[in-house]
Amino acid sequence: MSRGVKKVRQSIEERKKLRGLPYQQQGAKRPIKPSFPQDEEKHGYFPVIAETTISDKSQNKVMTGFILKGMLSILLFFGVAFVWNTNATGFEAPKEWTSAVLKEEFPFAKVQLWYQDTFGTPLALTPDTEKQDESNQILSLPVHGDVAENFQVNGKGIKIQPGKAGNVVTLREGVVIFAGKDNETDNTVIVQHADGSKSKYGYLSSIDVHLYQFINSNDSIGKFSPTGENKTVYFSIEKDNEYIDPVQVIKVDQLD
Repeated sequence: MSRGVKKVRQSIEERKKLRGLPYQQQGAKRPIKPSFPQDEEKHGYFPVIAETTISDKSQNKVMTGFILKGMLSILLFFGVAFVWNTNATGFEAPKEWTSAVLKEEFPFAKVQLWYQDTFGTPLALTPDTEKQDESNQILSLPVHGDVAENFQVNGKGIKIQPGKAGNVVTLREGVVIFAGKDNETDNTVIVQHADGSKSKYGYLSSIDVHLYQFINSNDSIGKFSPTGENKTVYFSIEKDNEYIDPVQVIKVDQLD
């Protein structure tokens, strides 16, 4: 009987090995770690269980979100490219809409004004200054001087001759949408205002503002020093893709 029992036990262990089930030798190799009571248990509270599975799931969700956003961005890119490279008549309307959206400037100044009116405080990227009441302000030229070239000469703007070095200030509060070299007016700053208009200041000697900076009325945007080659500052106002004569909005003196 004992030999038969041994054979049966041997056959059972061999089957366990073939099936990959744990057997006595593997179990003997595993160290048994003693569990010490946590501080919560010492004071009569339930032990804290580490939620590793929950953190792993949250990380997986974040990674899945990034992957999904990346795939959607790629699909959007190739979708726009497909629309632009297709000559079918059905895609003419999407082409016109996409072109208009890409060419239209974002109304930074209008959004800034809406945020101040809604929440009572400026955006975090704007300076911590009190909002000025522009309704009672008197508009003036960006520099003190006389008009050396009027609006009728080029149909876009005027040229002001200061006669001496000084600061160039903005017409009204707004957001800087361009600050750099312009092909026509060299060192140039363009400010977008809440009413949709834009004021342009050219031929500056130096620029003291940066792109997307919020500025108040009469804030300095740069400096001008007359030289032998350039003695004037360029100034123009544009609204709804049309230029406005600054003399009609600002009281100025003209050179004879």
